[in-house]
Amino acid sequence: MAVLPLVIAPDPRLKVACRPVAAVDDRIRTLMADMLETMYAEDGIGLAAPQVGREERVIVIDVAGRDDPPNPVKLANPEVVWTSDELRTQEEGCLSLPEHYAEVTRPDRVRIRYLDENGERREIEAEGLLATCLQHEIDHLDGVLFVDHISALKRNIILRKLTKIKKQQEAA
Repeated sequence: MAVLPLVIAPDPRLKVACRPVAAVDDRIRTLMADMLETMYAEDGIGLAAPQVGREERVIVIDVAGRDDPPNPVKLANPEVVWTSDELRTQEEGCLSLPEHYAEVTRPDRVRIRYLDENGERREIEAEGLLATCLQHEIDHLDGVLFVDHISALKRNIILRKLTKIKKQQEAA
């Protein structure tokens, strides 16, 4: 397993719609394991393949609390098949938009169909934080960032700050 470099916004690779995984094979299982290791190293709760420069429909999630044992979920080709009418507003952040957060409103409950790490078709019904995280990471697979769900003014402020930081780092 390896910690992979993160893609930081603004970066065009984060705005690409990813292609489906043809099969969950050893290459995809290694990607999932590396993504989990990267997510844990960065203290995240979710990570999508485009955040590590891969244009494939793969996400990993672990919303277990700090004092709880890890409970990772590895998903290939996840798709939302149902959402509740009830909404939930939660502060979201993203490893690709470090140190920036905003309130985002999404369906409170979802049902997701996906392939697990063994290539088995599964469904998961989730609510609360897990539902939010699943929707956030699936958005990444479609080139959508959490800031795309907030006002243009707030989004532009965040993206300008990240652009400035990138330019400073490149100049150093």
